[in-house]
Amino acid sequence: QVHLEESGGGLVQAGDSLRLSCAVPGVTFNRYTVAWFRQAPGKEREFVAAFKWRPYYADSVKDRFTISRDNAKNTAYLQMNSLKPEDTAVYYCAISSTVILSQIRAHESYGYWGQGTQVTVSS
Repeated sequence: QVHLEESGGGLVQAGDSLRLSCAVPGVTFNRYTVAWFRQAPGKEREFVAAFKWRPYYADSVKDRFTISRDNAKNTAYLQMNSLKPEDTAVYYCAISSTVILSQIRAHESYGYWGQGTQVTVSS
């Protein structure tokens, strides 16, 4: 059973920073592509960032967010800077060992998901 443990969400003001963490114990973490998605109320789940051999970002977060991973700790991170109210959403971590690059931004590519962590950015 693969279990993803997310943490780090919260309520911040516009311009602030947050760092989300995603711990995945009990797997060979370096075999997995890890991604972050988010879902705002009334909207579809959208791709934020992913890390296979290098990082990939959605245009809306590029230059503000940084995805990273520590394979020794089985943990991925999403550093979010210069947060905006439109970044408000539930953020989900997801992993897959079978993602192909052309589908790295598709949520259907990921079979394991965390429970989500709320990020709220006030104006």
